[in-house]
Amino acid sequence: MMTLQTIANVLHGTLHTLHGQNAEITVTSVDSDSRRVQPGQLFVALPGEKFDGHDYLPQVTALGAAAALVTHPVKTELPTIEVKDTRVAMGQLAEYWRQHLGTPMIAVTGSNGKTTTKEMIAAIMQVHVGGADKVLATAGNFNNDIGMPLTLLRLRPFHRIAVIEMGMNHLGEIDYLTRIARPNVAAINNAGTAHIGELGSRENIANAKGEIFAGLAEDGIAVINADSEFFTYWRGLNQQRRVMTFGMSPEAEVHGEMVAGESSSFSVHYQNEGIVVTLAVPGTHNIMNALAAAAASIAAGASLQEVAQGLQGFGGVKGRLQQKTAANGAKVIDDTYNANPDSMKAALDVLRNYKLRTVFVMGDMGELGDDAEAMHATVGSYAKNNGIDVMYALGNHTQAAIKAFGEQGQHFDSIEKLIAALQANTSAEDIVLVKGSRFMQMERVVNALVETQAAELVGK
Repeated sequence: MMTLQTIANVLHGTLHTLHGQNAEITVTSVDSDSRRVQPGQLFVALPGEKFDGHDYLPQVTALGAAAALVTHPVKTELPTIEVKDTRVAMGQLAEYWRQHLGTPMIAVTGSNGKTTTKEMIAAIMQVHVGGADKVLATAGNFNNDIGMPLTLLRLRPFHRIAVIEMGMNHLGEIDYLTRIARPNVAAINNAGTAHIGELGSRENIANAKGEIFAGLAEDGIAVINADSEFFTYWRGLNQQRRVMTFGMSPEAEVHGEMVAGESSSFSVHYQNEGIVVTLAVPGTHNIMNALAAAAASIAAGASLQEVAQGLQGFGGVKGRLQQKTAANGAKVIDDTYNANPDSMKAALDVLRNYKLRTVFVMGDMGELGDDAEAMHATVGSYAKNNGIDVMYALGNHTQAAIKAFGEQGQHFDSIEKLIAALQANTSAEDIVLVKGSRFMQMERVVNALVETQAAELVGK
């Protein structure tokens, strides 16, 4: 990958070696998690609030690390490269490596669905370039100033394209990320209410998402949601660039039309062509994610046929509207990956389409600031107004949602009581949606229901 001397030169750092150690040692890859270190890697020692990577140098040495990136002199058997700030240095190293390889790059951001959109793009590009191993995509949601540089440092010469997800919780974060990644295609799928507690308004959220274009080359392509109320603003950030639009509006360059009687089938139109796509994942919001993925992929050179093939082969993201079965026969929709008011409503739109009795299990939503109570109440009202039969809830703020939902709602003060109620009060006649923000770990509810079934099957 890179020699220690090259890394030190790129970072303007000081290389410290013990007697007999070679500055031309080549590191095979880079990581900042001491538990994941592999032989030959460069370990980045990141200081944090609870842990300091510098304290784990003995462990990474034992695991075979080749060297460590540090902020101060340390006693270790490893060669070290000393820099002022290892977090910033990791970004600088990622920027150098990305520019060194010159791999074409698609960047994606948005309030809702960016991970799904990123995975859809990756599925399409795997068809386009002829193999999964030729496409590098952000793993999970490694989309911040630690995860994204680590993703870029996974780039290798055999990669034909990279698909990078960019997240944020404050203004300026995506600006920083996009200037490191320098994408050739940059896409925003939407701007909703996620992180409104930190940013204060949807307008500020739209501004933060629009930062993705700061690193887009002048000959790059901006991919923008034509149906968004912020379309004009985002387009204005790209007056000198090629803009590709997507949406359900016929005016969008890449636009969709629903297939009558089908909730997951739609046609994608681009220029004078159209093709029908049937998604394996439910929800009209996933059709919008698919249109964003289609536009970004076409901007990167994919054909409409490759778009259709990739989308139809996309199986979904763990914890995103995954359908499972509980021990008592109830259908379970696992949408526990994360939550905000917009994604809650999108999931409820999926739930209400089932012909079974509908049960909504809600956990608290985070990062909503002073509007938290009102936004939780809005979700409760939305569930009631859309015909959801029963609502269970866990967390402090969800009490407002239960109050808004009414008499068929019940709040629980422990996850154990919630699980017991679900096991006792649901059956094969029910469909149960489980959703909450990441910190609520609502997958515990899904696992309890589904693992009980697995245990019973083993017993048989």
